[in-house]
Amino acid sequence: MLGTGLIGTFYTMSLHGQRSRDQVVAIYSRTEERARAFADQWRIPKTYTDMKAAIEDPDVDVVVIGLPNNQHEEAVLLAAAAGKGVLCTKPLARTAAEAKRMLDAVERAGVFHGYLEDLAYTPKTLKALRSVQNGALGKVLWTRSREAHPGPHSDWFWDPKMSGGGAIVDLGCHCIEIGRNYIGKDIRPVEAMCWAATQVKPIDAEDNAIGLVKYENGAISQFEVSWTYRGGMDLRDEVAGTEGNIRTDHFLRTGFEMFTGVGLGGYVAEKTESESGWLFPVGDEVHELGYTDMFSDMFNAIDNGTEPMETFYDGYVVNAIMDACYRSAESKKWEPVELEVWRGKTGLEDTRTVNDYDEDHYLIKEELLPDGRRKVIIKHKQSGELSQKIV
Repeated sequence: MLGTGLIGTFYTMSLHGQRSRDQVVAIYSRTEERARAFADQWRIPKTYTDMKAAIEDPDVDVVVIGLPNNQHEEAVLLAAAAGKGVLCTKPLARTAAEAKRMLDAVERAGVFHGYLEDLAYTPKTLKALRSVQNGALGKVLWTRSREAHPGPHSDWFWDPKMSGGGAIVDLGCHCIEIGRNYIGKDIRPVEAMCWAATQVKPIDAEDNAIGLVKYENGAISQFEVSWTYRGGMDLRDEVAGTEGNIRTDHFLRTGFEMFTGVGLGGYVAEKTESESGWLFPVGDEVHELGYTDMFSDMFNAIDNGTEPMETFYDGYVVNAIMDACYRSAESKKWEPVELEVWRGKTGLEDTRTVNDYDEDHYLIKEELLPDGRRKVIIKHKQSGELSQKIV
């Protein structure tokens, strides 16, 4: 495990809690004091302050990266050189160019690689995704993903030189990949439009952003991200298709609500700002945030010699989309998503899905009226004339 911050803690909790046969055998931290404290807490036998030595430890089979974004490439290159499988936290990199170098390194080395995009693995998302893939919504037309909270935990996040940006690179990566999963990861993202601004924080990066990503088949994916949202962490997703829609709320409204005037007396949930008043605790935080299913997928894929749901290639595509979003925020125009490598479908047409009412008409809408009658609105195929019928 590389890193002893919040994400390293969540990862270790997941690994030690879900699959007892997986163990963190070595921990790397910049300081010996922090490494030892983390090792004592999680019963990890070895500590390192030298990243290369930690990766090359003969007892290490897989390297898990929970480091600041500017250290991801260095860690991946060291793992690839050592012939070790590597799992990297989100975002994969600061830019698509950096992500592409990391992808090339693991593929040249032939080592296992997984992109740790936890919010694509939340229990609700996985169940919703199976429904979408089974055709329950018909053709997916639109997705919306929102992540908003008061801001990240560590100082490096707020420095765009280290992180690669602000709320887009921190939170937008989650939202973009959720949208890709619903629309289909084999559908090419073609262009992006984004607004981004620094509205509150005294920083050199955006603390709020809204973006649109258009896909080759005509689907549109929307994201909303904020580092200034008050009252906890808001995680919500929507997906709409020709035959239905799904809405999910993952964190701020959990079905567990509590009021206390004196205080809870301890930790409530990630990004919670207070321990008194109305609170929304989370029963099993690492499970609700997707870490449990994410690591199960990763290590089952290693055991079975298959690819996990999220790979470095997915991380590269996400970085390319975020690059287009940043260009759009500057240009105020739609910007192309520049992918040096595309491994999905090509040549798709943006076509509308139409339904026949009868041999001569298309069906526009059908509805039940308050008096029990049924109305249909139709369009003549040849003349284009619109009409309605009570049936």
